[in-house]
Amino acid sequence: MAAVLSCGPEALLSHRSAAGLWRILRPFHTLEVVAPEERRRHRPGIAVHRRNGLEPAHRRVVDGIPVTDIVTTLIDLATCVNDGLLIRAVNQADRMELIDAEGLRTALDRERSRPGVGRLRSLLDRQGAAFADTLLELRFLDLVRAAGLPEPELQADVNGYRVDFYWPALGLVVETDGPRDHRTPSQQTRDRRRDHEHSVEGLTPLRFTEAQVRHEPEHVRRTLVAVAGRLGRETGPAQAGLRPESSRL
Repeated sequence: MAAVLSCGPEALLSHRSAAGLWRILRPFHTLEVVAPEERRRHRPGIAVHRRNGLEPAHRRVVDGIPVTDIVTTLIDLATCVNDGLLIRAVNQADRMELIDAEGLRTALDRERSRPGVGRLRSLLDRQGAAFADTLLELRFLDLVRAAGLPEPELQADVNGYRVDFYWPALGLVVETDGPRDHRTPSQQTRDRRRDHEHSVEGLTPLRFTEAQVRHEPEHVRRTLVAVAGRLGRETGPAQAGLRPESSRL
């Protein structure tokens, strides 16, 4: 509150500090405030972003502190954080019901062209109908589209487990394993048990490591095309939603 007040009556907490106040990211160590361009006084310890055209629609109050609205906060984040943090912030805003994918797209269409809008729109275009939880999942979705597969369900409940990607029409389950979540023998044993239970229920489980998704994308794409093509021939390409070229391989 002191940082905002010191920058004038029209100032708002912004960028990573706003994300911390909205609780969509951890607070940043430097306080960030947005203020009109004409207020040029330096404030030690505060990163002041100058912007004209701040409107009442961009202003909210959270815990008594004036702050940028959630759409403006996400646009500003797109100018200063990496893809992983931006995905996390968008996901958390969605979980907290501050904004959803369609609402964010609509809001971006109304925004004037300014830094962050294009990058955030591009991220939403890559995400598809649902938000991926991590950058690893987003990269995998890019490979799914390159393979000609239909959009999967994300974080679906299958056989009592939450799975990363699920194609009900194909009976295909795919998990992407990050290095931290699947590194111990007990974790790997649980992963194998999950795969076995999916197989018992007639599903086809596939599992790719982060290294494969990042450094062997062509191997991942070819595997997806081959497995989806086989499953598509068994169920019928039209019913499975496959492009004709995928079902022939």
